[in-house]
Amino acid sequence: KLDQYDVIDKHTQSGLDLVERYIKFVKERTEIEQNYAKQLRSLTKKYYRRGSKEEQECRYSNHASFQDILNELNDYAGQRELIAENMMTGICVELTKFLQDLKQERKSHLSDAKKAQQTLESSFKHLESTKKRFAKEWAEAEKATQQADKTESDPNATKPDVEKARQHAHARTHTAEECRNDYAAELQKYNKEQNLFYYIEIPQFFNKLQEMDERRIRRLAGGYCQFSDIEKKVLPIISKCLEGISAAGGKVDEKQDSMLLIEQHKSGFEQPGDVEFEDYSHGIKPNRHCATDRTSSYLQNKSSLYKSVKSKWKKRRDAFVLKQGCLTFSLKPVPGRFCIPLAMHHVAVKTLPTRWILVFTNTRIHLPPPAEDFSHLPPEQRKKKLQAKIDDIAKELQKTQDQSDALEKMRGVYEQNPQLGDPSSLEPQISETSQNIGRLRGELTKYETWLSEAMGGEDVLSEQLESQHLYSEFDDEFDDVQTPIGQCKAIYTFEGNSEGTISITEGEQLSVMEDDKGDGWMRVLKANGEEGYIPSSYVKLVS
Repeated sequence: KLDQYDVIDKHTQSGLDLVERYIKFVKERTEIEQNYAKQLRSLTKKYYRRGSKEEQECRYSNHASFQDILNELNDYAGQRELIAENMMTGICVELTKFLQDLKQERKSHLSDAKKAQQTLESSFKHLESTKKRFAKEWAEAEKATQQADKTESDPNATKPDVEKARQHAHARTHTAEECRNDYAAELQKYNKEQNLFYYIEIPQFFNKLQEMDERRIRRLAGGYCQFSDIEKKVLPIISKCLEGISAAGGKVDEKQDSMLLIEQHKSGFEQPGDVEFEDYSHGIKPNRHCATDRTSSYLQNKSSLYKSVKSKWKKRRDAFVLKQGCLTFSLKPVPGRFCIPLAMHHVAVKTLPTRWILVFTNTRIHLPPPAEDFSHLPPEQRKKKLQAKIDDIAKELQKTQDQSDALEKMRGVYEQNPQLGDPSSLEPQISETSQNIGRLRGELTKYETWLSEAMGGEDVLSEQLESQHLYSEFDDEFDDVQTPIGQCKAIYTFEGNSEGTISITEGEQLSVMEDDKGDGWMRVLKANGEEGYIPSSYVKLVS
């Protein structure tokens, strides 16, 4: 009905506005979900432990469970992100596209209805114009007829005047009849168009708008359901995350954590024996070693560190400066080797057949880093550290070996198919991997030897007190006869100007006496018997 056109226009526009409001509502909901997920991820990242120390702590069930909770919470945050993503793509994007189509369809229907109405109004205006013309012409015809009758009844009128009046009246009447026929035709046409407009076109337009609006309502109702269904789909995974958090709490075993701590840190030391009674009533003089009893415990705990200091220094004679109440001890470092000065307060010096034993109390010692063979650790801890180091080296060796095999295969392919590449271009990589393999094998043998010694019962802490102190007398460097551990070839010339180093020339064959310890230097023996340190990067190992 045309009188309800404006109502339908407003109603359909209101429906489109509702769809648009719902889209904005869902977008804001997705932003809340995304911010919530982002905050959860930041929270888990903040409390998540990384690094070697944290990995050690995560061996305990209560620490590991907390990490599991953080992992589950991170997965939970991922599900919240998934909800936001699905809402955005499944509701906002789809409804926005649907809304654009509805707006275009509504505009088309309203435009067609408007055109039909304008066509009917134009036809009605033409009908009114025809009607007015007919009325005017009919009035003129009646006037002409009355004038002809009047002229005919006038006795003074001549016959030509009467004939002329009759002809004029007849013409007017004929014109009026034509206008009457035109008006009747226009009226019939308008009535037909009006019936078409009200009974066919307008109902069709309104039915299309009704179908469009109902389709909008159905799609909007589907969007309402999606709002819930999207979250329902992830609820099983969210439930698993929450169950995982509960399971993490159930995995905590306080007894196991306690036993793990004990196993991890047990030292392997024997329990100390009883302290013997020293009877001074019979005139027994105190043992001169008693002066050192106060430092015995400290030095025993640090004995492995002292042995590490001793192993880090190459045996050489140097100067001692003895002052009143103070003994200053200094060494000249070997180039590229670890070196530290030691300054200690002197307490007593005891002369033994072949060495000086220095005993100190209230001493400030700048201790070196832990020994490479972990001899500074208790026996059990040393075994564990050595085994872990061997495992790491073995993994790296296997990785390097695989890399070397791959390079060899690639070189074979290049040799058979030169168009694929130049075999000589792989030589630097093959040489580098070969050197790495040799170095890793040497390190593996070294650590396996140390582990064998540790497993054989050799305990560095079982030595006597004299062997726990630092010695003030050093032998000349490289006095012991050693067997070369490998061969190498000099690839650059090196001038050994510093003490402890030797000069080499490019292409010279050398025997490796001591491998690189990670400081960039190695000890080699020349063919003329000269021995010393050179940079590891100046030579190439020869298999």
